[in-house]
Amino acid sequence: MEFCRCRHNSKERRVDPQIVVGLLVDRRGFPLEIGCYEGNKAETQTIIPIIKQFQARHGLTDMAVVADAGMLSASNLSEFDEAGLRFIVGSRVTKAPVDLASHFRWHGNAFTNAQIIDTITPKNRKVNENDLMLKTEPLWEPEKHPASWRAVWAYSTKRAVRDSKTLTLQENRAKEVVAGEKSARTPRFVKNTNGSKSLDEASLARARNLVGLKGYVTNIPTTVMGASEVIGSYHDLWAVEQSFRMSKTGLRARPMLVRTRDAIEAHLTIVFAALAISREIQERTGSSIRNVVRQLRPLRSATVVANGAEQTLAPVIPAEQQALLDALANRRLRH
Repeated sequence: MEFCRCRHNSKERRVDPQIVVGLLVDRRGFPLEIGCYEGNKAETQTIIPIIKQFQARHGLTDMAVVADAGMLSASNLSEFDEAGLRFIVGSRVTKAPVDLASHFRWHGNAFTNAQIIDTITPKNRKVNENDLMLKTEPLWEPEKHPASWRAVWAYSTKRAVRDSKTLTLQENRAKEVVAGEKSARTPRFVKNTNGSKSLDEASLARARNLVGLKGYVTNIPTTVMGASEVIGSYHDLWAVEQSFRMSKTGLRARPMLVRTRDAIEAHLTIVFAALAISREIQERTGSSIRNVVRQLRPLRSATVVANGAEQTLAPVIPAEQQALLDALANRRLRH
């Protein structure tokens, strides 16, 4: 299951109360549960209740929740684990030197394309259970590593090229700011020492060593889910983001021109139903909802009444549009 939070406020920049909308979807982006909360609610006070509500309604006992790196705080992950929920969240690349300390010690910053390293990451900075004297990365076991979570790191040559290009642009921007050629807020890799700006070469070198790496943190043991499946499950998170974009733009979840809880929940219920129908249409046709609407909107039928006689004129349906209609009539979903 994937979950995403979105804060809704006025697009007209009015000073109106803010709310948090939580959307629970499956890995295809099909909506399963929706909820709304006051804007000052913390993540775990919204995510865990809506998941528990869904579990109780459907009698589910084991679920895996996928969320982005924003959920990576130690307290959030501990609350997920204590609630009996499995999780997969994105890690921050700055954690790689600690998680992959053994690899860097024995192999340096050398990686091969598509290389995956299954290891552990400390729950907090006080305890590190990784033994640097061992060449082999430790495989996470809850009983053996109580102060750690499981960490999966993957290296991609394509990502390394993209990261290197981004770092070069950031380095050039930093040099321009240091030289006084650009006035801007202090960008990355610029440090201030007694009011004097200089290039932070140490930070830049550390960042260069980590290009191409992407990390994932989970409490799912290797015996239950392999490293490749952990990565694949996280990559399905794009479907959540797509569903939220559909809700906010095409389905007009905002702006909300209502204030009472009943009216807000009624509005979100309509959006939720429209999202479910849209996702179903996309699954059946293999086409975006915008494209389906664009192609089917021109089709018209007419009923003509003349001298007491009634005649219905069927629309002329081109082959492309007929294929869409046939797909919509087919209950069997695409996979």
